[in-house]
Amino acid sequence: MTQVTSLHEDRLFPSEPAQRAIARRLYQTVRDLPIISPHGHTDPRWFAENTPFPDPAALLVIPDHYVFRMLYSQGVPLESLGISRTDGQAVETDPRKIWGLFAEHWYLFRGTPTRIWFDHVFHEVFGIAERFTPESADRIYDRISDCLASPEFLPRALYERFHIEVLATTDSPLDFLPHHRKLRGTEWKGRVIPTFRPDPVVDPEYPNFTPNVERLGEITGEDTTTWSGYLQALANRRKYFAELGATATDHGHATAATKDLPRSRCEALLQKVLAGKATPNEAEEFRGQMLTEMARMSIEDGLVLQIHPGSLRDHNPSLFRGFGRDKGADIPMPTDFVRALKPLLDRFGNNPRLTVILFTLDEATYSRELAPLAGHYPALKLGPAWWFYDSPEGMRFYRERTTETAGFYNTVGFNDDTRAFPSIPARHDIARRIDCAFLARLTAEHRIEEEEAQEIAMDLTYRLPKSAYKL
Repeated sequence: MTQVTSLHEDRLFPSEPAQRAIARRLYQTVRDLPIISPHGHTDPRWFAENTPFPDPAALLVIPDHYVFRMLYSQGVPLESLGISRTDGQAVETDPRKIWGLFAEHWYLFRGTPTRIWFDHVFHEVFGIAERFTPESADRIYDRISDCLASPEFLPRALYERFHIEVLATTDSPLDFLPHHRKLRGTEWKGRVIPTFRPDPVVDPEYPNFTPNVERLGEITGEDTTTWSGYLQALANRRKYFAELGATATDHGHATAATKDLPRSRCEALLQKVLAGKATPNEAEEFRGQMLTEMARMSIEDGLVLQIHPGSLRDHNPSLFRGFGRDKGADIPMPTDFVRALKPLLDRFGNNPRLTVILFTLDEATYSRELAPLAGHYPALKLGPAWWFYDSPEGMRFYRERTTETAGFYNTVGFNDDTRAFPSIPARHDIARRIDCAFLARLTAEHRIEEEEAQEIAMDLTYRLPKSAYKL
């Protein structure tokens, strides 16, 4: 029997009646504001070519590490989900089978943010009122497939339907950004911009680091075997990205370590890392120096500097060997910010021309380190609850731990950080609801006036991300 389900209008609002009523009123003021998505991982090819998404599995399952990491934890092989292997061995290619396997294990996502996102996508994007079960999987698959074949579900049409004002991708420094360049030559009004992610050429432990640096030199015409040529090559690429709309850089180092070393030491480190002879400590020293160099360049060219450390990448060596990077085996770990950032902050922390946005997976540091740092240094802002904490509980925790020290205005609103394009409105809707619920509590406790809460809600939803990312 078909089970009909719906999204409750008061989802994620307080259960206490007075606070819930306030949250409802606040939410009405922000629910339809444009989406600012300044940090994400969607594919610019979608918007440049504007061709139909291939099938439900390719759109909603295969690219979403939130989905396949949970299934893998319960013994589902990644090959059966269509995840490509690095050795080219066969994987499942029938999207309907992949979808059916997902449906069989849908119960695993009860209580998770993934469940909330998918409920929103099913109901609000594809108009599905039927509950997702193994029995309904084929009907829902057919419904989504029919939608994807229609012009209303082309990437640009969905961008406009989602009321996105700007969408940032994340891109290699070696990328010539052909899809962004193609978009610049169209009459479409959507704003899709790149983000400069230099990890492949600033992290000595990144795969193929030395060939990557050689390629950087070829692209820019600079001698990247010298310290000055290497830095100039990076500055040239940053300029290229900025000319195509980039307003930010993004750095995924394992730690927040920064350095401010003498030039002679920098030159010596560069030679060691290019020769593949650097120790792990020297590789960390080099990465730390490069964060400081990126901060210096940001003061010169105006790009916002994002740092999101705290992930032990590729924790599962078997998974890494079989499927490569970013396949769900990155694990949070404790992260020091106070000492780690001090060399950078000693040099640039008081410079009003620098904006550094900090993220963490180590939630314990929010109140102990990050909020006090952002509540003092003009250059620092707090990124939102990220990755393992981009959940209702994580967002509540974030507001509770940071507001009393950093306030609202040393934060940058919300970003979705997703590869799953249809989930963007779902993620932003959750953030708006959680923020309104938090503000409703402050209002009910007579700590702020409701008029102030309305202004803060609009700032968190729209004005702060737009301002922080210079959009």
